[in-house]
Amino acid sequence: MPITLYAVSDGPPSLAVRQLLKALNVEHTLVNVDFGLGEHMTEEFSKKNPQKEIPVLDDDGFFLGESNAILQYIADKYGENDKLYPKDLKKRALVNHRLCFNLSTYYRYISEYVMAPIFFDYQRTPLGLKKVHIALDNFNTYLQKTGTKYAADDNITIADFQLVTATMCLEAINFDFSQYKLVFEWYKTYKREYPELWAIVDAGMQEISAFEKNPPDLSHMTHPIHPVRKN
Repeated sequence: MPITLYAVSDGPPSLAVRQLLKALNVEHTLVNVDFGLGEHMTEEFSKKNPQKEIPVLDDDGFFLGESNAILQYIADKYGENDKLYPKDLKKRALVNHRLCFNLSTYYRYISEYVMAPIFFDYQRTPLGLKKVHIALDNFNTYLQKTGTKYAADDNITIADFQLVTATMCLEAINFDFSQYKLVFEWYKTYKREYPELWAIVDAGMQEISAFEKNPPDLSHMTHPIHPVRKN
């Protein structure tokens, strides 16, 4: 029975999981959750994920939220080898670190600066901009320390899927991060070497870019944490 992924079409965590499914050629059903209509906030969806967040994986009744956990699960279950998610303890620890770094710092700061002002009642501030530069500088330093072609190794791992989709948010609003030369080169290399995976990311980026120019009206939607922006 094919697995089912509940995803949002322009959500970086969803796009990260979709890249892995594509990379491993995993048969699956993709269910688009309409964020604008608040489909993720329903009681029905909360039965799949009490956090009411996207994406969610359904593997024959086994529901799993949190994109990092989903990536790890899929890579362990369906990977033909361990290149995308190494079994060597030190190599795996490095991949896990990059996933944690993305969650705690990199995507967090980028999302607060890029995504939150598009969809919710937040402003882009000098402090938010400073955090984005801190995140980029951190990632640039990690690439310098490892000297690897990709985020945690010389080949792509599941960490790259998360970090690429986070970085895509910056490109979506024409944010210039070329001063972070190693990050910039890593990003270009990924797009060049994995066009079939980048196509998944690019589709989401085009949506974000369009929303940046014309933010969606979410005034009808309620959210328990984030204040909804009124157009």
